[in-house]
Amino acid sequence: MDHGKSKQGRRPDNGRLRAWLSRLRAQWVRPVAAAVVALGVVGCSEPPQPPIVVGLNAWVGYDPLVLARDRGLSDARQVKVVELISSAEALRHLRNGLLDAAGLTMDEALRLVDSGFDVRIVALLDTSAGADVVLAAPSIRSLQGLRGQRIAVEDATVGTLVLERLLREARLQREDVTVVRMDAPRHLMALESGRVAAAVSYAPIDGAIQAEGYRPIFDSRRMPGEIVDVLVVRTDVLRRRPEAVDALLLAWAQGLQMLQQDAAGAAASLAPGAELTAAQYLAVQQGISFYTPAQSLDLLRGDPPPLAQQGDGVASLMRELGLLRVAPNWAALIDTAPAERTRLQLPLP
Repeated sequence: MDHGKSKQGRRPDNGRLRAWLSRLRAQWVRPVAAAVVALGVVGCSEPPQPPIVVGLNAWVGYDPLVLARDRGLSDARQVKVVELISSAEALRHLRNGLLDAAGLTMDEALRLVDSGFDVRIVALLDTSAGADVVLAAPSIRSLQGLRGQRIAVEDATVGTLVLERLLREARLQREDVTVVRMDAPRHLMALESGRVAAAVSYAPIDGAIQAEGYRPIFDSRRMPGEIVDVLVVRTDVLRRRPEAVDALLLAWAQGLQMLQQDAAGAAASLAPGAELTAAQYLAVQQGISFYTPAQSLDLLRGDPPPLAQQGDGVASLMRELGLLRVAPNWAALIDTAPAERTRLQLPLP
């Protein structure tokens, strides 16, 4: 799913750039102009607080929030959903104070907090259930067949984690393969030219690669619960704007319910933005498992929370790979208060 790959990785940025730029102009410029007009009207009276801004990169796992915005299910006075080109952009905007919240992979959230930035996980959104995949040339018939081969991997944490899990399952060492770092849109060309024999890919990019005869030999179903998308909110926003954070969780729940109850209709409206057909969009969704708000809260509650059990393995591996300095303090990383406040207002599953 990442997912960092600039989520440029599993959230591909090619193809959607022009559409995003157009959307971003509408998302940022129009509200600013409207705010200026509103200030002129109200004169000296205190202006209303602006909505909190949540940033999402181009990953279909975040689409319930996009759907909630587009269908008018979210409270626009409290929540503004903006789509960004990559997770790197989301992280940069968070650090620069342009975002109040963001959808990130858990590994990205762990690294963000490890760097000293103050955010909290308020919800688990989805987990990769086959959406991240390793594709290989037809001549490679087993994981052990990767010995001595060159493998294309994006320069992102999720790709690194998938490769490491594959190597451990294959009982191979890192020196048994040659890692070639490149963005996912270049993987097919590298495979066809023979520059690499395998690639760590993800949906929907993997579809074009499989169509050319490259076979999946490993996917995220073999590392359950390790590639997880989370919703993070800046700690100061949690303290100052609790009602807006509650509205954000309600928007996610409403969008998720709409996506699940009317999958075909949601696919028809969301697929063009991902440059997919509705059928392709539905196929991509098969590789994602969404958490219901109740499931999310159950995994975040407790001391330690169940999330810590599935997250500690990822964190340990990240520390081994030099991607984290210290083990996560899960109690300090999670804030269940918004989910607790909104659970009785959520739509029934």
